[in-house]
Amino acid sequence: MSTWRSLIREAMESREEDINDIVSCTLSEKQLDVKFASGYGLSKGKPFTLWTSKRVYFPIVYDGMEWVGSVPRNPSKEATKHQGGE
Repeated sequence: MSTWRSLIREAMESREEDINDIVSCTLSEKQLDVKFASGYGLSKGKPFTLWTSKRVYFPIVYDGMEWVGSVPRNPSKEATKHQGGE
């Protein structure tokens, strides 16, 4: 079982950010901690968008497996890779 908070934290750490960098999120504190099966099958996690001063985070799904992706918040030279097939 996973929560968006744990998956978001993991994605943020890979971008050298943490929970304290959050500017806004469409999920409430309670919704961030709802447990769901993030493995293969049907999508279970609630949709969300989360902003930091540097990035925008969002859910990705492939064949029911869910994780968190992100893109730069502002224009940059970072190309966005294909989403949903990692």
